[in-house]
Amino acid sequence: MPGRRRAVVQGEIRGRAAVGEMSRELDHAAQTLGLSYASIARDVGLSAAQVGRIAHGRSPDLSIRQASVLLAAVGLELSIRAYPSGRPLRDTPQLELLAALRGRLHPRLSWATEVPVVGSQGRAFDLRAWDAIVSGAAWRYGVEAETRIRDGQALERRIALKVRDGDVDGVILVVKRTRGNRAVLASLGAAWEWLTQVPGNVALKRLAAGVDPGGNSLIVL
Repeated sequence: MPGRRRAVVQGEIRGRAAVGEMSRELDHAAQTLGLSYASIARDVGLSAAQVGRIAHGRSPDLSIRQASVLLAAVGLELSIRAYPSGRPLRDTPQLELLAALRGRLHPRLSWATEVPVVGSQGRAFDLRAWDAIVSGAAWRYGVEAETRIRDGQALERRIALKVRDGDVDGVILVVKRTRGNRAVLASLGAAWEWLTQVPGNVALKRLAAGVDPGGNSLIVL
């Protein structure tokens, strides 16, 4: 299944699970407080039958507004937050950029895409993932691919957090060669020094030879 379609299906599954959990919390709170479905229905402008269906999980298309109102009626507050999954829906240019880097690697190096950020104790951190991981016999680098840098500071912070939390020896940032990206990179200054420990051309030569790139690197392709 293509990555974009797979993510949509997973979103549908998570949505249904969330609705089911809200239904159970609504029913539990109503029973704890001794509230009938009819009394809740009067407060929220629904019928008792509608409230009953929702409380028993038979309304899979429950809206956020309805859920918030119903939960408020039984003393609960709905909290919803959207956050990056760490597994972005890659478009063709990004996939091509990753493929371009992979094509420069020595055949003995290992390559894997969409690898979860996992700490030294083997524990996954939320839903973040590296775009790819390139590894040799005794080293492992996270790879991030950017076809268009919109916010250089935000990108630097995101990569820094992945390096902090992930069990990697360093990071390779591969950026598409465009006029806009060159302008952004030129403006970043000292904030990006830690990401450019090894010049990109040097890192590429080492990867082509199948050896440790030697540190964090920014590669423009």
